[in-house]
Amino acid sequence: MAHYFISDLHLEARHPKMAEGFFGLLKSLKEAGAQATESLYILGDFFETWLGDDYQDELSERIKHSLKQLSDSGIAVYFMHGNRDFLMGEQFAKECGAILLDEGTVITIGDDTALLMHGDSLCTRDVEYMKVRQMLRNPLWKADFLSKPMEARVAFAAHARAESQSSQQMKANDIMDVTQDEVDNVMTNAGVSRLIHGHTHRPNTHLWEFNGEQRERIVLGDWDDTQGWMIRWEKDSAPQLSKFSF
Repeated sequence: MAHYFISDLHLEARHPKMAEGFFGLLKSLKEAGAQATESLYILGDFFETWLGDDYQDELSERIKHSLKQLSDSGIAVYFMHGNRDFLMGEQFAKECGAILLDEGTVITIGDDTALLMHGDSLCTRDVEYMKVRQMLRNPLWKADFLSKPMEARVAFAAHARAESQSSQQMKANDIMDVTQDEVDNVMTNAGVSRLIHGHTHRPNTHLWEFNGEQRERIVLGDWDDTQGWMIRWEKDSAPQLSKFSF
């Protein structure tokens, strides 16, 4: 059976074609059945923004319903937080029939293991972002933010997105990519030779040697209105990164 990995869809109502591409993927997995697919991993930035599990709109309700159908068919669904949807909580996961994974979860498929991350914590050269990330992931900050009226959260998210877009235009490309030393550190600490992540929007498979060990880093790409990226991984075979159209 196959395991599928996707990331960085950045779903929102103003991109309906992208959402339809996602629903098309779910339909194909469901039609193939649990005898062909064991799990779907969504490694962060599933939504462009997530303002709390009490937020509702037509798209989020359809997503919950579709993922719950997939889960009920016997295919396991896993979420991991990204930098855009770090406020996704257990209630949303429950309504989707999904399981929330911690950043840095190690999974085993057959005799192989892999470290799963969203990837933003690997971009340590972006010092400004790392400071903001530390603040936003603080449980006290999150609790305070989620206690605010939805209108205030919407306004904050719009302001934060505008500031983020402006800031990124001023940064060199390499600053927003992962730091190799941090990649090797997290892989060594996890005891793995394979890392799967998203975030950087730079899909590729990187191979290198570290202290005599062959290592692999597979980076998922971001989606747009015409295509998406996925990794398909079956027991006793190597994971395959691919782009597909919809």
